Amino acid sequence: MRHAILALNAGSSSIKFALYDLASAELQLVSRGTLDLGDAPRLIAKAADGTVQCDRPLAADARETGIGDLLRWIESELGGRKLVSAGHRIVHGGREFVEPVRLTSDVIEALDRLTPLAPLHQPRSLAPIRTLAALRPDLPQVGCFDTAFHQTIDPIVSRFALPRRYDADGIRRYGFHGLSYEYIAGRLKALSPALAAKRTIVAHLGNGASLCAMRDGRSFDTTMGFSALDGLVMGTRCGAIDPGVLLYFVLERGIAGEALQHMLYEESGLLGISGISGDMRTLEASDDPHAREAVELFAFRAAREAAALANTLGGLECLVFTAGIGERSAPVRKAICERLDWLGVAIDEPSNAAHAEIISRPDSKVEIRVVATDEESIIARHTRMQGNA
Repeated sequence: MRHAILALNAGSSSIKFALYDLASAELQLVSRGTLDLGDAPRLIAKAADGTVQCDRPLAADARETGIGDLLRWIESELGGRKLVSAGHRIVHGGREFVEPVRLTSDVIEALDRLTPLAPLHQPRSLAPIRTLAALRPDLPQVGCFDTAFHQTIDPIVSRFALPRRYDADGIRRYGFHGLSYEYIAGRLKALSPALAAKRTIVAHLGNGASLCAMRDGRSFDTTMGFSALDGLVMGTRCGAIDPGVLLYFVLERGIAGEALQHMLYEESGLLGISGISGDMRTLEASDDPHAREAVELFAFRAAREAAALANTLGGLECLVFTAGIGERSAPVRKAICERLDWLGVAIDEPSNAAHAEIISRPDSKVEIRVVATDEESIIARHTRMQGNA
């Protein structure tokens, strides 16, 4: 019987997954898909070549039963492969968890204690881990942390200008989207060591969005800080905001606690500005002036933050776009690059419109690339390296 690793990447209403065969030295993708746990639960899976392997509805209580449905499908319909380990994306590792770790009950409890640092994301990360542990108690599970890649950031970059005692309590800038950035760093190195050595800004632009300043595969700075609210305008998240606004909401408007959290995470960003949607595709197709303003603000803030990260790096030689918006929205890439032309960023419009791998003009001082990210492959690689497979 052939062995396989399952990589799980949990979101708010769906879980992305990928199954990898261990028959050879290199992990071989068998299946990739989504376990949709929203209003219309569904299991969708495709083979490595894009062939649909499964597309079927699930029961209404899929949040409780969906992982079991996925396991049964894997074990009964994918060539008799035996699942020998599972890896998970976990949003927050805090200061303690800076590399992948076997998920024991004690580790899971320690990660649960980090929930106040990521109140919406951490429970979503831990839920499938607990479900899988209940269904397959003997199956080894490994946690891979979005914060870990940014452990190389200098303390002068990670520190807040608060009383020093709070830094000891873990009140600092952590950074997120680390698994995506780790994948991009590896891709750049595989393309060319010289390319990987360049002063590079990677723009992970999706419903959640951030930038990372990297060089030689190391993170030097990033736009997300203590929480996944910080930095860029996002689908429904506000991004960086004057703390005085939050004090005003609390002290003058009486908005506090869960209501404030809900507004900042779920009602702001592109959705809040446009009043229409947090989905960039919807906004780009709209003639509503509020939709256009939302897209413009998204690009403006991304360019402004990119300029700040170029300062951290002492220059800019490569700009990489990745994730849903970064990989698929030519207008957003164009708008960001045009605001960075003073840094030597010159985009080639035909290449950009065609979503080419390299979209910079020959005379551009900054190489501009579009690279599809693959967090699940990083999760699987770390899971295998833990020796549990």
